[in-house]
Amino acid sequence: MRAIQVSSYGGPEVLTSVDLPDPQAGEGEVVVRAEAVDTIYVETQIRGGWGERFGVIPPYVPGGAAAGTVVSTGPDVSASWLGRRVVAGAGTRGSYAELVRASVDRLVPVPDGLGLREAAALAHDGVTAMGIIDGLGVKPGDRVLILGAAGGMGTLLVQLAHGLGAQVVGAARGADKLTLVRRLGADAVVDYAGEGWADAVREALGGLPVDVLLDGVGGDLGGDAFHLVADGGRVSTHGAASGTFATVDLGGARARGIDVHGIADVQFEATEMVRLASRALTGTVEGRMRPVIAREYPLSRAADAHRAMEARSIPGKALLIP
Repeated sequence: MRAIQVSSYGGPEVLTSVDLPDPQAGEGEVVVRAEAVDTIYVETQIRGGWGERFGVIPPYVPGGAAAGTVVSTGPDVSASWLGRRVVAGAGTRGSYAELVRASVDRLVPVPDGLGLREAAALAHDGVTAMGIIDGLGVKPGDRVLILGAAGGMGTLLVQLAHGLGAQVVGAARGADKLTLVRRLGADAVVDYAGEGWADAVREALGGLPVDVLLDGVGGDLGGDAFHLVADGGRVSTHGAASGTFATVDLGGARARGIDVHGIADVQFEATEMVRLASRALTGTVEGRMRPVIAREYPLSRAADAHRAMEARSIPGKALLIP
């Protein structure tokens, strides 16, 4: 099979197309012929040198999820999986490939009416977005600020929060991304590329503080946004697209009654991942949200996809197509 391999940490150029033996399904496993492969920003960071933090050491095949059709099953796995359309869900390593070996407990059936590309685009971001919204208890009337609102997960968070009746301020960079965020349901949009963006958020909320901060960017932007949060508010610091997670004074947050959730709070065991993924897929079929797929690249051009993600030139998702 064709696959993408990282031979050493480095820039996008270390992503090379190789021939590897076809994977064989072991106990509790299946092999999925991938038709669409999910990409997420953290894969660029792992490739660039964060791999040791995640226990990912070169040489390795990147990727953590894909959608396709089950073509073989392990000796103890029901043959009823054969031929089914599935997502090999979050936590499935080595998905930048034509064939993906996946644990059966991470398979999410794709419902009728949903394409495999859309399913792949929800494999990570749909799960995390659902988990964040649930974990922070977003409700009607909440004033919600979303950083990175034009990203793959940010676009879902905008739609979910809007659908719950929250007042949504979407923050992103550049006119095209802001136009997208507003079209997805944000009540106001703010460009955080320039100075004074925090004041623009306050103005958009009529001078009132933020009830819920969903930070998919981190760094200084996330730290500045934290100062906008009301006493008793809720915060998710789940993103590090800036290169670092936001630094939050947890003691000060506790003193103000602010409930802070971090990246550890959206690391789900297989059963919970499947439950959240199923909700995301069903919610898309029923029209409550939709993934924004901006670009599709042939699998062999995975390096181009990484370059585009690192350049922040993709609103929504990029997929790899084997």
